[in-house]
Formats: sequence, structure tokens, C-alpha cells
Amino acid sequence: MIRKINKVLRTTKYVLYKETLIDYHEIFWSFAGSFMGIGIIAFIQSKFYALNDNLFLIGSFGASSVLVYGAIQSPLAQPRNLLGGHLISALVGVTIQKLLPEVVWITAPLAVSFSIVLMQITKTLHPPGGATALIAVIGSVKIKSLGYLYVAFPVFTGAIILLVVAMVFNNITANRHYPNANKNNFIKRLFR
Repeated sequence: MIRKINKVLRTTKYVLYKETLIDYHEIFWSFAGSFMGIGIIAFIQSKFYALNDNLFLIGSFGASSVLVYGAIQSPLAQPRNLLGGHLISALVGVTIQKLLPEVVWITAPLAVSFSIVLMQITKTLHPPGGATALIAVIGSVKIKSLGYLYVAFPVFTGAIILLVVAMVFNNITANRHYPNANKNNFIKRLFR
């Protein structure tokens, strides 16, 4: 009995120790990738739009960056989820906003809820997609005036920028591999 307790204690100490180790290389590449991805989007925002418009730099890209640069092995961070989740959610958000434009207490929960359901059905669940749908409903007048153009620009364009940067920065070292799928089957798995 004492041997079992000692074994459990040793295992617990080991797990706790491993969980508290900090991989500075991983942190560096997460920082570098997210800085570059959001930096490119912010540069486009600052060059082509007034700073207060925020047409291109939407908040859900910050949350996507956490996943695609900081949790690269998560199923929620994979390219299919990043692109599909944002696109589906943007389509849902714009559609809801057009159907019920002035009823925010209905449009906000409908947009988020329908986007979650459709992401689940299409196996493209990406939590920042909920924010993308919500932004389409509660965003500024300029965001709402984009209509379905919101899906293409900023959502699709921004998600593509994040994906391309993630594929570069997450594959620079031998320890990081993105997407999680076998590189030879990337296209096949992207649309699976």
C-alpha cells in the first residue's frame, strides 16, 4: 500500500513539475507569429482605413491568434476551423443583422448561437467565430454597411493572413508543426 502511495506521489510530482516548465522557444515563436499576423492586419488597417473605423482589425482575430500561434496542436486552431469557423460565422452574423437589424437583444444571441450550431455541424468549430458573428451584428455602422462584403473583407482576408503567417512561423523550428495534419495531406484534410 505504501509503495502505491509513493508511486502516486512521484507521478504527481512529475506531472506537476512538467506542467510548470516554461518552454521559452515556444513562447518566442508564439509571440513572433502573433506579432507578425496581427501586425500585418493592423498595418493594412492603418494604411487604408481611419484608425477609428476598425473595418479590418476585428477583435476576433486576436482570439484566433491565441489559438493558431499559442495552441497550434488544438483541433480548434487547425486551418479548416480557422477559415471555416470565421466564414460561417460571418455569413450567419450578416444574415441575422439583415433580417433583424434593430433588435440587438435578439440578433446578438441568434448570431452567436446559430454560428456555433453551424460550426458544429460542419466540424469547423473555432471559438473566435462567435465573436465574428457578434461583430457583424453589433459592429459600427461602417461594418454593418459592408453587408456580405464583411465575409470577404475583413473576415476571409484576415483569416488567410493569420493562416499564412501561422504556416510560416509555426514551422520554422523542428519542434513546431502546423497544421497538425501530415504536411502531405494538408489540402485533403483542410476540406475533410
